[in-house]
Amino acid sequence: MSDRTVSVASHSKLSLDSDRVAVPAADVKRVIETILEHAGCSSSVALEVADHLIDTELCGVESHGVMRVMQYADQFAKGVMNPRVEAVIVKNDRSGDEVDGRGGIGIPAMRLAVDHCVSLAKERGIAALPVRHVGHTGRLGAYAERAANEGCLVIIIGGGGRQNWRQVTPYGGRKALLPTNPFCFGIPGGHQGPVIVDFATSIIAGGWLYAARAAGAKVPFGSIMNRDGALSDDPADYFNGGAILPKGGAMGYGLAAMAELICEAMLGPVTTEVNWFVIAVDASRYREPHVMTNVAEEILAEIRDCPPAEGFKRVEVPGERERRHRDDNLDRMIALPQLTWTAMRERAGRASV
Repeated sequence: MSDRTVSVASHSKLSLDSDRVAVPAADVKRVIETILEHAGCSSSVALEVADHLIDTELCGVESHGVMRVMQYADQFAKGVMNPRVEAVIVKNDRSGDEVDGRGGIGIPAMRLAVDHCVSLAKERGIAALPVRHVGHTGRLGAYAERAANEGCLVIIIGGGGRQNWRQVTPYGGRKALLPTNPFCFGIPGGHQGPVIVDFATSIIAGGWLYAARAAGAKVPFGSIMNRDGALSDDPADYFNGGAILPKGGAMGYGLAAMAELICEAMLGPVTTEVNWFVIAVDASRYREPHVMTNVAEEILAEIRDCPPAEGFKRVEVPGERERRHRDDNLDRMIALPQLTWTAMRERAGRASV
């Protein structure tokens, strides 16, 4: 494999003491597929997950990128997820559609759910369905962009897993009680594509902590606290009984609590990781697509033209940075922390043997 030490100017939240290496995406993809197939995944599932992780990394979203394959392999080995199942669409006992992930990895399940929800919305104007019994679903923005490109407003909400994923302290607290309960919105935008908002309800996504631990890095100070409630930047403090703080204080906490109610009180018991609620609206039911695009572009152009504050080069529209990051990487090179890439290759090497 060809890799070289590089200096990376990225949007990473990791403060590294070690080097990064630039690796061709094709090489990383082969390593991911090898790890997943050895863990028991079918070649089709391994391919879809690898493609999703590679695209996420090329979009600059390192917290949900290729390092996640190590987490997935560990969860398969421990029985947290089942590598030998594939998601299906089923009817619940009230004759509503839902996606049953059957305890497997959530990336193919969420793609199936969003595609099916969009199809129903095209027929009915609006559709909603739950996604149950799934493991990690990857980068939600990828699915929202997919739906928005089909002319739909989409909302994805995850939650209900606090019994197994106590990660975030409530606002004003110092004990981890809630998951990072993400929300994602996508809508057809202007001439540069859809607008995508994808965020955890915590200051930092849990994936950044796993990435930091794997790479021997720090995270932004004040995004986590240790078990005694003192603010920290050391991921070890989180893994040793600490907590992540809610994003925006009371705002993130309120959204996280709402997600728990939607995804457990409303949808029912949680297995594997969390429950999900997907909503899709056919935007063309309200306005002609070309008119919506032109008005959206007027709104977004005005936002982009806002003078940047000190320390910023420009005001960005949500979702455009990821597409630009991907489109500008013509060589399809991925800059990985040296420790992360070494661990991935070693694991793939053991799998090959």
